[in-house]
Amino acid sequence: MTVTAAPPALLHKVGDRALAWLDAHREHFRLTSEDRATNRALLERLKPVGELVINMQVLFREGVAGSQQRNRAGQLLDFAWRELLDGGNVLAALQHDEPFSPVPLEIYGSFHELGHRHPGLERAIATARQTRSWSALEMVPNRRLGVLNAERKLGLPPSGDFGRALSRTWLAQRPEPWTVQLHLAYDVTHTVFHLTNWGAVPERIPPQIADYLTRYLPAWLEDWADLGHWDLLGELLVVDACLPRPSLDAEVWERFAAAQDASGAMPLQREMPDGDAATVFDIVHHPTLVAAFASAMATSRALADAL
Repeated sequence: MTVTAAPPALLHKVGDRALAWLDAHREHFRLTSEDRATNRALLERLKPVGELVINMQVLFREGVAGSQQRNRAGQLLDFAWRELLDGGNVLAALQHDEPFSPVPLEIYGSFHELGHRHPGLERAIATARQTRSWSALEMVPNRRLGVLNAERKLGLPPSGDFGRALSRTWLAQRPEPWTVQLHLAYDVTHTVFHLTNWGAVPERIPPQIADYLTRYLPAWLEDWADLGHWDLLGELLVVDACLPRPSLDAEVWERFAAAQDASGAMPLQREMPDGDAATVFDIVHHPTLVAAFASAMATSRALADAL
């Protein structure tokens, strides 16, 4: 069956609208005094900030943003570093209080790649990494890949073997494709994200895994599109863009684009939720970030294939 690739204009439009929404709602990323009351709450609220940084970094890296998009992405990155994280001081404080949490390392890794530095945070991370506890921390395999990738971003010696961690993931073992469930599908996408450094080095996907995804990803895309799970569908579209021969399926992308709200927000599943602005933001900020990510990756591949 021949699959028609989506036109670059459609792919780009999804990301442009998503970025406009994220920029317009940037204040909802801000940490409150309640968020800082406990480290558990802070860790939860830092997750969207880390996701924001990664996605803006992808926009710059892929080179598909127009001048307005680049300005917005740059302003959001500056906002995240200076205002949300107080120039890295928020991460340094968390590292001091939770020395074996990988969250400060992972968020800082993206900023480090962009040229930001916080020597105090780096010293605190180095101290934690000198312990046996750091490499002994128990976590699921794709989560371990995330830590190893963050260490690689900072130019640090790995605290574990990347290939061994990859071999323990669900994806690397290539199970029966019909057994994939919601959480397993998210494990698949994050294995690919960490393996490729969020799409920067797609050639790191081993051939046998790329072949498995090439064979079964189209069915997964169709299934999650039918279920209207736009958050997971967006992540799977990123995986597609990382493959040696991405499909960029026009039918799937048209359904994804049609689900996007006129404001630029992407619903988590089915339609936009009701509620006040803060409640709606908490529900849809992740799928909207994913939409921007998928758009940048797919647009870049589409334009490259057109050359």
